[in-house]
Amino acid sequence: MKNHLYHTTVQWTGNEGKGTLNPRSYNRNHNISCPEKYNSIKGSSDAAFSGDGKRYNPEDLLVSSISACHMLWYLHLCAVNKIVVTEYMDEAVGLMEETANGSGSFKEVTLNPIIKITEAKLIEKATQLHLEANKMCFIANSCNFKINHKPTITAE
Repeated sequence: MKNHLYHTTVQWTGNEGKGTLNPRSYNRNHNISCPEKYNSIKGSSDAAFSGDGKRYNPEDLLVSSISACHMLWYLHLCAVNKIVVTEYMDEAVGLMEETANGSGSFKEVTLNPIIKITEAKLIEKATQLHLEANKMCFIANSCNFKINHKPTITAE
C-alpha cells in the first residue's frame, strides 16, 4: 500500500480585539491554504452558526470534496471504458442533522451530476460507472453516511 500526505494550514482571522472573551466577541472567519497552491480559501462557519454566509464553511467543503472526488474517478472510468464525456456538472446536496447539544453529523449526500457524452448507445454503461466511481472515491470511502447518485446522462 502507498501512503499520501496532505498538508493544510487553517488560520483563524476572526479576532476582533477581545479574542474569545465570549461567543459574540469574535467572528469565525479563517483562511485555508496548502503549500504550493495558488490561492487560499476564505472560510467561516455556516451562517446558522454565527458565521459569514458568503465564505465557504466546512460543510460546504465536505460536500464539494465528495462531489469532486466522484467526478474525477467517473471521468477516469469513462476514459478507460471509451466513453467520451463532453460536459459534467454536479449540484450536490448534503443533509446534516444537528442534535440538541449543538453537535451533529451528516446523514447523506446526494450527487446530481448532469453529463453529456458523445454516443447515446453508451448511456447505460455511463450510468453504471457511477457505482464503480463511488467504490473508488477516496472521500466516499472515508465517510460513514450514505452517498446517493442521481445522474442525468444525455448524448450530444
